[in-house]
Amino acid sequence: MTYRCLLQMVLLLCFSTTALSMNYSLLRFQQRRSDTVCQKLLRQLPSTPQHCLEVRMDFQVPEEMKQAQQFRKEDAVLVIYEMLQQIFGILTRDFSSTGWSESIIEDLLVELQGQMDHLEPIQKEIMQKKNFTMGDMTVPHLKKYYFNLVEYLKSKDYNSCAWAVVRAEMLRNFSFLKSLTGYLRD
Repeated sequence: MTYRCLLQMVLLLCFSTTALSMNYSLLRFQQRRSDTVCQKLLRQLPSTPQHCLEVRMDFQVPEEMKQAQQFRKEDAVLVIYEMLQQIFGILTRDFSSTGWSESIIEDLLVELQGQMDHLEPIQKEIMQKKNFTMGDMTVPHLKKYYFNLVEYLKSKDYNSCAWAVVRAEMLRNFSFLKSLTGYLRD
């Protein structure tokens, strides 16, 4: 049995809905590992060609993301979940102009889905409690940020330069995700 299979079995056992809200440390471990895998996969895709730097723009990351030290663990869960959903949605768009490896994108999507699957029960639990948090206020700002990314891709007809810029932005997102993951503590 591989380490990955063993880890997944442990996570499945530990993430039953009854023990879920009490095991943020295990979630933090899983998220950190997965964030690292996603970053490595993104780095395997071709980087931004020099001529594409001209088409870069500021997508205006929400200010709350730059001041994540204000987040509680519940905030972090809501924000991480939203970011993963949005990144997943972007990566399911037409990237055929990029020359990117479909197997790398598929691996990335599988990894993102796994992260969301682990977070979803906690995210639902937080939403059911209706305990409004900083994360609740950040999610609409994140949606606008990702909407801007998608609109940028559309405006550039999903060309390879636009995708290269979005890829660089996603790498930046995973830096934010790693920072937020640190708030997942019991």
